Parts: sequence; structure tokens; C-alpha cells
Amino acid sequence: MKILITGANGQLGRALVGTAPDGHALAALTRADMDLADADSIAAAMAAHRPDVVVNAAAYTAVDKAESEPEIAQRINADAVGLLRRCCAETGARLVHVSTDFVFDGSASRAYCASDMRNPLSAYGRSKAAGEDMAGPDALIVRTAWVYAAGGASFVATMLRLMREREEIGVVADQIGAPTWASSLARTIWGLVAGGASGIHHFSDAGVASWYDFAVAIGEEAAAIGLIDRTIAVKPITTADYPTPAVRPAFSLLDSRETRKAAGVDPVHWRQNLRLMLQEVKALG
Repeated sequence: MKILITGANGQLGRALVGTAPDGHALAALTRADMDLADADSIAAAMAAHRPDVVVNAAAYTAVDKAESEPEIAQRINADAVGLLRRCCAETGARLVHVSTDFVFDGSASRAYCASDMRNPLSAYGRSKAAGEDMAGPDALIVRTAWVYAAGGASFVATMLRLMREREEIGVVADQIGAPTWASSLARTIWGLVAGGASGIHHFSDAGVASWYDFAVAIGEEAAAIGLIDRTIAVKPITTADYPTPAVRPAFSLLDSRETRKAAGVDPVHWRQNLRLMLQEVKALG
């Protein structure tokens, strides 16, 4: 089977390549190989590779910047998905599209199910919701949240840098979700693909956290293995204390139970996966 992965140099793209099952021909494309902002680039790459499965791990993810350039977010996160869908239809390929918790408004009092009503609060969230619609009912859509990985930009990388530079940091404590290791997400996607899944699925690592909880855990786990030489004070702050151009959902926990069954994966607590990821960071030096 020929599998094309977009966004291959991103956090999830690298994880998909690193966890891909044996026996498949992978075309791992970066933005230079397939630019989702360029319709001609998409069409050319699809025609050249003619994949059996397309895993769209690329996206416009500059959440705050999208407020000032919503047209670009729409072009990459929605219009490009529609073109991928049409190209897949022409060759009989399956489309796998990665979406986000930002399609919800965060007003729920329990973990969001795949069937729950969307109500995005930001330009980024609206573009991702439109991308889901563009992917169509036959696609496999995987919504996820708070993704991080070793290497590249992520909340974990930012926290490690700040913990080396400062004596105290403030982190938002009133936004609730679950951190998700990119490798955990990638293995789940491969499990869903192998099982022939379609429709909307939710996945994040097990457990619940605020960004403050996540930051405290990063500091403790990193200090335990010598990634940082001390633990610093992490101060809980509110969303109002740290205003941003884009409104984030205050609660975006995703119900992943059915997805785990479909993918054949066991729940793993986010802190356990954080520990594994930090070991990767240490090994990278």
C-alpha cells in the first residue's frame, strides 16, 4: 500500500513516519514537496505519487496569527482539504485528516464526543471545522489536542527553555484538556487506518490536566532526569491574566474511548508519555 503523509517535518508528521507499519511505501512530503496553500502543488504531488491512503498531518497552526490572516488559514486548513478529497476520489484513495479540539467552544461539562455540536471560537477553529466538512463523510477524521513531541516547537520545549532562563513562570490554570504525545497519536492513527475506520474519531492521551498541571509535571520530570538543573516556581494564572488574540476553549477534554477500541490501543496516562518523550529529548542532547 502506498501512503502519502503531508506535513512530514511537523511534530505529528515525524511521528507518523517513525511509527509507520512495515510493508508500506511511504511518501513523506514536506511543504517544499506539497504546499497546501498552492492548489497546483497539491494536484501535482497527488498525480505524481498516486497514493492509496493520504494522511493529512499538515495544517496552519498559528492560532493567534490566524485572527489577522483568516484567509490563509482557510486556504490551508479547509480549501486544501477539499482538493485532497477530490484527488483521492479520482484515484480511489482514502483520506485521513487530522483536526482539533478548537472546533468546540469549551462549554461542556464532560469530555466531548465525536457527535457533539461544534462551535469554534477562533478563526483557526473555524478553518479547522470547515476542513472537516471539506474532508467529507467518507474520510477518517481524527480530532486531537495539546500535541507535543521531541524536537521542534511545542509547549514542552517552551517550558523547558523558560525553566532554564527564569526563577518563576506563570501558566494558565483554567483551561482544561489532556496533553497528547505525537507518537501516541500516530500509533492510534495507524491502528484506525489498519482497521478501515472512517468518520470522526477523538484521541488524546488518558487523564486530565490544565496547562498549569502540565507545566508542573514537565518541570518535575525534566529535573528528575537532569534535563534542567533545578525546579522553579510555577504560578497558576487565569486566562484573563494572559490575554491572546484568539479565544481558546476553556474545556476541551476529548472522549477517546471508542477510538481506542477501534484502533486497538490501550489508554496511557499523559504523564507516562511525557516521561517517555523527555527521555527522547535527553537522548537528542
